[in-house]
Amino acid sequence: MFNKVLIANRGEIAVRAIRACRELGIKTVAIYSEADKNSLHVELADEAICIGPPNPSESYLDIPRIMSALEVSKADAVYPGYGFLSENPKFAEIVERSGAKFIGPPSEVLRKIGDKVYAKKVAKKAGLPLVPGSEDPVDFAEAIRVAQEIGYPVVIKAAAGGGGRGIRIIHNEKELREKFPVAQKEAETAFGDGRLYVEKYIINPKHIEFQVVADEKGNVICLGERECSIQRRHQKLIEESPSTALSEEKRKEICARVADFCKELGYTSIGTLEFLMDEEGNFYFMEMNGRIQVEHPVTEMITGIDLVKAQILAAAGEEVKFGEVRRNGWAIEFRINAEDPDTFMPSPGIIDRLVLPGGPGVRVDTHIYQGYAIPPYYDSLIAKIIVWGRTREEAIARAKRALRETIIEGKNLRTNIEFHLKVLNHKEFIEGKHDITFVDRMMV
Repeated sequence: MFNKVLIANRGEIAVRAIRACRELGIKTVAIYSEADKNSLHVELADEAICIGPPNPSESYLDIPRIMSALEVSKADAVYPGYGFLSENPKFAEIVERSGAKFIGPPSEVLRKIGDKVYAKKVAKKAGLPLVPGSEDPVDFAEAIRVAQEIGYPVVIKAAAGGGGRGIRIIHNEKELREKFPVAQKEAETAFGDGRLYVEKYIINPKHIEFQVVADEKGNVICLGERECSIQRRHQKLIEESPSTALSEEKRKEICARVADFCKELGYTSIGTLEFLMDEEGNFYFMEMNGRIQVEHPVTEMITGIDLVKAQILAAAGEEVKFGEVRRNGWAIEFRINAEDPDTFMPSPGIIDRLVLPGGPGVRVDTHIYQGYAIPPYYDSLIAKIIVWGRTREEAIARAKRALRETIIEGKNLRTNIEFHLKVLNHKEFIEGKHDITFVDRMMV
């Protein structure tokens, strides 16, 4: 087992990792930017090292600075969390070469799954259904040919990354001519790789992902699905499990193929495979994320399994055993963002009054506290409220109660709590008929 882990992240996921390490008897080192000197993860860690200015490129994305902190602290492992360098194979490789352990997939595997085109080929071999489209990256001429072959609308995507960057929906050849170079430039800026591929655009799909845990002894365990269809500009806002759209038979079928995919890759650690499901119930593999997800507490709530601990134990070379995995009840997560609920624009500020919800079946993951100044330099996520109920109806009722209890106030500070309450009261969501276009339609 590790003696000391450097937490290469910030915010709520850094706090979450520190808590898991503490329960495992592992010491922690927090890194922080000058803007985060008063952040909760700095207070909770056993040690803390400032690594630079507020700008992420000079702190949380600066590999040499992080590696200097690793050397000074003498930590023997690095926990990357999500975002920042969590799926960066170069960072993972440098950590590996230093003699420390990267708590995630090996750098070689990260490279494979980071190449969306390669991942699709492995998925095809494992029997996962794919969206019709190009099997390899395409230039503009090939993009036109593929689009004509599979028919518009199509979507062009970055081959080297995800998170909504480099994605454009195309309805005709004129749009393809206009948007292809824009998407290329965006992909190059975001990932240092401008390659694109083309897929058939699935109209009004649900977005469903499957959680896996894989250890270094060849065990791969699929813990079921999370539905992530409530999203804005390809960014998830509400996640739940199980999905209203899946039968147990379909769940078992996809889980089996997901496990085959991971074994084919030689995958270890926590991972998530993402799918689209069309209106006829057909599944299509999109990509794999080789990290912990923001929405991992949803799976924890219905299985009772601590996924961050499992991630750390798998990296330490231990066999991850859960016995018979039982999914119990219904869980829903709400991302609480410091943003205008009408425009989704960031709205940071100092928290003058804070009341967080509690009671049966309510969990809050956060790094904020009363008096905390939310910095404007990072993602607007400030908390996650997760609820559990024996049924979906109970979970929704509990969510309404928990969200109404929540008070986050400050000058010029706004949150998206009212947005979440609107979703919960919407007939389409209540009936489980929502898809990824739901928010855009609701906001009209």
